[in-house]
Amino acid sequence: MDILFAIPVLVLTVILQTAIVSRINLLAGSADLILLIVAAWGLQPNVKWAWVWAVLAGALVGYVSGLPFYVAPLSYLLVMGLARLMQRRVWQAPLLAMFAVTFAGTLVMQFFSFAVLWLAGHSLAPGEVFLQVMLPSSLLNLLLSIPIHALMRDSARWLYPAESVE
Repeated sequence: MDILFAIPVLVLTVILQTAIVSRINLLAGSADLILLIVAAWGLQPNVKWAWVWAVLAGALVGYVSGLPFYVAPLSYLLVMGLARLMQRRVWQAPLLAMFAVTFAGTLVMQFFSFAVLWLAGHSLAPGEVFLQVMLPSSLLNLLLSIPIHALMRDSARWLYPAESVE
């Protein structure tokens, strides 16, 4: 059931990301809803197939992105790994874990994209990329992480209801 839920959620999120959210900029940065969905789903304690969500999200974003195909799947797998690690370690403060995964995941994703573009020969100033793209993207992602975390928490509770104790 998890995979049947993941496909429409991620497809609709990619459509929303490319059509609307990518147009809302702060300096040169924009929010990444797919990253937030992957991070929030990875932080849920009872979910199964979380890694499949990361692969599916990476494949969808890799398909629509202008970057090489492998950038998005690798980035989202790293974000999912960080989320699963944080879920095991900081389980008493899920919102704090969401903030940490969102911030670190945004920086990892942006740095990996910057490195691939730099290796491809694009002349980008690292300081300007950090100040104009990475930090504003992190801020936008942190602002959106609270409602996304709540939405994914409720979705996980709906998909995986707690066992009744008799």
